[in-house]
Amino acid sequence: SKAAAAYGTPPPGSLTEQRWHKGKQWVDQQIDQLIDVIREIGDTADDATTVTFGDLFYKYADISDSLVGILMRAKKRSRLYYDGDMLFQTKDDHVIITVPVAA
Repeated sequence: SKAAAAYGTPPPGSLTEQRWHKGKQWVDQQIDQLIDVIREIGDTADDATTVTFGDLFYKYADISDSLVGILMRAKKRSRLYYDGDMLFQTKDDHVIITVPVAA
């Protein structure tokens, strides 16, 4: 049932669990790389670094084509913050993305 603690997770010791862990590690690496780029090109204040989605989009296009998906996963894990759910090129170029110092 959906109430079970193991619902939505692969069986322990299975190949599926191994693939799940590998995928999770890949996402973690992508998020770390994204945050490094934001800190490199953004404006840093005392407690956070900020960058507009437009600036990030053009810089990140040379690195990966999965920026929006990685942004959403990083936001879900509270590694960064921005208004809205999914950002779109041109329409959301002005949206500020904030990375706290502790991210």
